[in-house]
Amino acid sequence: MAKEKLVTIKEASLSNNCPECFNQDLNLTFFQKHTYGRFFHKTTSEVTNKLVCNKCKSSIYPVSWTEDIERMFNYYQKTVIPEPKSSKPTLFFYVLILLLVAIIAGAVYLYLAGPIEY
Repeated sequence: MAKEKLVTIKEASLSNNCPECFNQDLNLTFFQKHTYGRFFHKTTSEVTNKLVCNKCKSSIYPVSWTEDIERMFNYYQKTVIPEPKSSKPTLFFYVLILLLVAIIAGAVYLYLAGPIEY
């Protein structure tokens, strides 16, 4: 089963008012999804975000955003540069391929050597 991890690619402090407590200490974070499997590590193109107030520790969802928060979000969203979508094999994958090649090479060698006479 592949494990998923959200890797932080950009963090920004906003000085806009929190819709909950009206404090001016917000933190906007952008994440990129990475999946780690047994054979491959994949970087997806999926980018998510989270806006949190540092004072009341509440997550602020887009429904309650003000125009100022939305404007700042759009600005920072344009500055986010995610890693390109990629897939990298793991060490386990290389060991498995090497083992299969060795088994096939051994079988071919035994076939070409013919029967063993004692």
